[in-house]
Amino acid sequence: MKLVRFSHKNKIMEGVLSDGRVLERGDRSGRTFSLEEVKLLAPLLPSKIVCVGLNYRDHASELGMKIPDEPVIFLKPPTAVIGPLDMIVYPASARRVDYEAELGVVIGKTAKRVPCRSALEYVAGYVCFNDVTARDIQKTDGQWTRSKSFDTFAPIGPWIETELDPSDIAVRTYLNGSLMQDSRTAELIFDVPYLVSFISSIMTLLPGDVIATSTPPGVGPMLPGDEVTVEVEGIGELVNRVSPQDAVGNSRMEI
Repeated sequence: MKLVRFSHKNKIMEGVLSDGRVLERGDRSGRTFSLEEVKLLAPLLPSKIVCVGLNYRDHASELGMKIPDEPVIFLKPPTAVIGPLDMIVYPASARRVDYEAELGVVIGKTAKRVPCRSALEYVAGYVCFNDVTARDIQKTDGQWTRSKSFDTFAPIGPWIETELDPSDIAVRTYLNGSLMQDSRTAELIFDVPYLVSFISSIMTLLPGDVIATSTPPGVGPMLPGDEVTVEVEGIGELVNRVSPQDAVGNSRMEI
């Protein structure tokens, strides 16, 4: 099942996407809309986004880095979230902004010290995620908060897919139609159940929170005017364009 948030005539609603039509959830009339009638929004508004660094074996090999003994985690703020077709705003202070395609795990119920064996019971579904990063600022700062926290640096979508086995699916990035990243979640060093268990042993995960499971090899820069597509097998495609900072007043445009 594909769960969506969408706007129609300035009203924000939740729904289910099926056969190219959106059924409004919670509406007794069973109203449906075509995709042309609505704007898909980020499918959720998390309280936090917990990201995992260096979690693909093939990416670690690409970088010549040691496999970590434990997950390396960091946070992105909810204010960075945008949805499908929204603009990624290139900060005026950055000289290089990179795409990072990732599988996002959506938490479905409060998770605290969850054992691995039952971790997937706390997962509501999965999304495409782009961990946009100002790479030059990351290197300058020596830590990741500023480089990954700019507004619009967390594209999520296009919907939450509730029926997915995350153990071996393709994760890809296309930049202006050219394939740039291409790997599979079988390459994950720490799989989804382990990540849910590990992170919930540190902080309480709330419904709607997202775990971004890390990015495969092929990370690279984007420029204003570029179109970036994150594709996750079994979910779909998350498409965003890149805009210079002074060209966008509000990247969350609605219809």
